[in-house]
Amino acid sequence: MRNLMPEPPATLLPADEPAAAALAAADDPTQVAADHPTYSAAWAALAQAALTNGQPVTAYAYARTGYHRGLDQLRRAGWKGHGPVPWSHEANRGFLRCLHALSVAAAEINEADEAARCAQFLRDCDPAAFDALNS
Repeated sequence: MRNLMPEPPATLLPADEPAAAALAAADDPTQVAADHPTYSAAWAALAQAALTNGQPVTAYAYARTGYHRGLDQLRRAGWKGHGPVPWSHEANRGFLRCLHALSVAAAEINEADEAARCAQFLRDCDPAAFDALNS
């Protein structure tokens, strides 16, 4: 069945070039998150590092922080709680990576409902993001 309702326009977050450059140059994203606390990509990097180091509770906290910072930015960009958040737009990737890390960390601490909700939210934002982050 084809959906006849128009889909909301894609939400494209604004780029943060200074934060992106700082993260690209950093060996440790901790200072980048401290200097640019609204930059979800720094929180995603911290969450991924914590997951890699077997620290799912820490990863959950980092991912949750980046996720909420990203939600704030999405709302400021006109997002109404649904609609595409394309993986192809580089500035969206920090938020999407936080959402993925939140799902993974939630699963590792036995928060199955949260893990499933986050995974579904990621698919709803952009199936390409789900595929890229789960490959």
